[in-house]
Amino acid sequence: MSHHLVETIDLCFSYPDSPPALNGVSLRITHGESVAVVGGNGAGKSTLLLHLNGLLTPSSGQVRVGDIPVTPKTVARVRESVGMVFQQAEDQLFMPTVREDVAFGPLNMGLPPEEIRRRVEQALRNVHAEALADKMTHHLSGGEKRAVSIATVLSMSPDILVLDEPSANLDPASRRTLISLLRQFTHTKIIATHDLDMVMDLCTRCIVMKDGSILADAPVPDIFADRSLLEEARLEQPLSYLLMRQERQRNNSGAS
Repeated sequence: MSHHLVETIDLCFSYPDSPPALNGVSLRITHGESVAVVGGNGAGKSTLLLHLNGLLTPSSGQVRVGDIPVTPKTVARVRESVGMVFQQAEDQLFMPTVREDVAFGPLNMGLPPEEIRRRVEQALRNVHAEALADKMTHHLSGGEKRAVSIATVLSMSPDILVLDEPSANLDPASRRTLISLLRQFTHTKIIATHDLDMVMDLCTRCIVMKDGSILADAPVPDIFADRSLLEEARLEQPLSYLLMRQERQRNNSGAS
């Protein structure tokens, strides 16, 4: 079985003194897929993502990465395959400089110094942030912090990239740069987001969540065509989808 595969089986989780945050979530994501996880606030998106590399432990059910069940005993191995980019970039940037932040993961993997240096340089090159290597992380702009937070994950060479609201709080130029960067990651991508226009740009499959359960799981165009489904999930059809539909209607009218 491919180590790129992610599977949850009847996954349930509750925070203390709260209703269930995940309610029997079962899904299977295979090698190379770009999958969006969407839904309104409180739908369970972030909670689901935090289970995929063992940051949360299920109340019941199971998470598997390839042949490996995600447990406290296997979590170190799982995190070598599943890289998590948090919603707040500051949560991943805690060393004095960018170079030290990006080197932190490979260093803790026990890699030799020359391999760490190579990985840091490559990860910063991949996010077009080589010039930031020696900057203090707290001096970075929002877009720069997001790029560097992704580099901290890429330096560990993950097979699966998991991102929680990656475009949140970015200006339009930084958002476009982010989308361009994520297009370059050819392995499996799982993206929880409210940015449905970004989903149009990056993803082929969309999982819609509501109240900790999966409401729908289908190709992106099918999900966005279903207005009543989106309204039930407290979402709206993205502008890019509406413009694309209008363009197709004009083309069809002209052809007839």
